[in-house]
Amino acid sequence: MQLIIISIIVVALCIAGIAIKLLVKKNGEFAGTCSSNNPLLKTEGGACGICGAKPEEACKA
Repeated sequence: MQLIIISIIVVALCIAGIAIKLLVKKNGEFAGTCSSNNPLLKTEGGACGICGAKPEEACKA
């Protein structure tokens, strides 16, 4: 029972941390998402598999 309670508390703290980060970020966006966050796409010149953005472009999704 204690393990379940501790697990719920840890998950709640993680969600709260993400929510706080989202609140304090400018325009409420995470930086470096989509293809700009993948170093393999930067070196190979590929595009994001979800939205098609190149590494130097902003995410289109």
